[in-house]
Formats: sequence, structure tokens, C-alpha cells
Amino acid sequence: MHDLPDRDQFRFFHDLRVRWGEVDAQGVVFNPNYLVFADVAGTEYLRAIGAFGADVSDLFVANANVNFRQSARFDDELTIGVRVAHRGRSSLLFIIAMWRGDTLIADVALTYVRVAAGKAVPPDMVVGLIEAYEGRTLEVRRS
Repeated sequence: MHDLPDRDQFRFFHDLRVRWGEVDAQGVVFNPNYLVFADVAGTEYLRAIGAFGADVSDLFVANANVNFRQSARFDDELTIGVRVAHRGRSSLLFIIAMWRGDTLIADVALTYVRVAAGKAVPPDMVVGLIEAYEGRTLEVRRS
């Protein structure tokens, strides 16, 4: 899927504490909640770069991949890093990594596609904001 994430690859971080309702009967975070955590952190990333001034309502998740590396438990404090790895013709690949202390517990790759008038279109409305925030030009990859 992608290389093991390192904290140095991320500029944006969001802290999150695991709540009781997010764990299962075994006392560990129920696996779909890692996608919820990724969504929360991704939303905060978009807020941080000023994307809510742009119309991001037409970005939809087309693909999600999670690597589960360690279990998180109730009341764990997680630090979640978010970055955009690259862009495609109509997509953005978000890499989201979750740490408990220094331990990487999960990493997520979310491919967002921009859809307008029923067809995939370039995500230009946020690319400039991402590049300014990240301090780099997004590589364009065709998938």
C-alpha cells in the first residue's frame, strides 16, 4: 500500500482520546473506529488549511485501506498525523498515521475523488491550499 509512515513526514497532527463507546468487549478499539478517527483528523486537517472556505462538499472517499499494527484501548491518547501524499486527475491520496506515544498503532490511506455534476473532476479547489500548507508541490500520479 505505502511505506511505513514516520512522524517527520507530517506537518499536521490532531490529538484524540479513545472513548468508552469506541472499544469492543475485548477492551480494544473496534476496528471500524480507526476509519472514524481518520475522518475526524482529516476534517481537522482541512479546517487547518482553510479548505472550509472552498467547497469541499464534493470530495468523496473512493478507497480506504487500513494497516492495523497495535491495538488502542479505552482512554489511550492518540496522536494522528495527516498529509496528502499525491494527487491524481480527480483524486487526492491522504495518508493518516496514528500513534500511542511513540508506537505506530495504525495507518490509513484514503483516496478522495472530487465529483461534480455526476462526473469526476480535478480537485483544484483545495490543491493550492494543500501545497501552501505542506510547503511542496503535490506530485501528480495517474492511477
